[in-house]
Amino acid sequence: MNARRSGKAVHTGSSSSSSGFTLLELLVVMVIIGLLAAYVGPRYFSQVGKSEQSVAKAQVEAFSKALDAYRLDVGRYPTSEEGLAALVQRPGAEGKWNGPYLQKSVPPDPWGRAYVYRMPGGNQRDFEVVSLGKDGQPGGSGDAADVTSF
Repeated sequence: MNARRSGKAVHTGSSSSSSGFTLLELLVVMVIIGLLAAYVGPRYFSQVGKSEQSVAKAQVEAFSKALDAYRLDVGRYPTSEEGLAALVQRPGAEGKWNGPYLQKSVPPDPWGRAYVYRMPGGNQRDFEVVSLGKDGQPGGSGDAADVTSF
């Protein structure tokens, strides 16, 4: 009764309250996370392939502009033997070379392979820069499609 008079409540029960999660609650959360991963994962990874294609297209376009600048200075495009390296290092004793035409060395394509440079290019083009896509083989579709300068 003294506890009542002082205005303080006294808890005399023996039940204990736990501040953790039950096994069932953890399993429900794990199932929800698994369902979200199954739904979001494929959508995310399909975007990765699209971004690699976009990077390859942007790099091929940058090479094409650098090759045009090279031609304006030298009077011709680099030969197939000189390749894209001519955009970074002076080929032989080329007197009119005013490069480098790229700020950094020629990077590999997004799949880790070297770009293919041909002069003259196919379809009666002056040159051709090609990435063979994800599969590394000519042709293909989707992520495996070739990225070309024309």
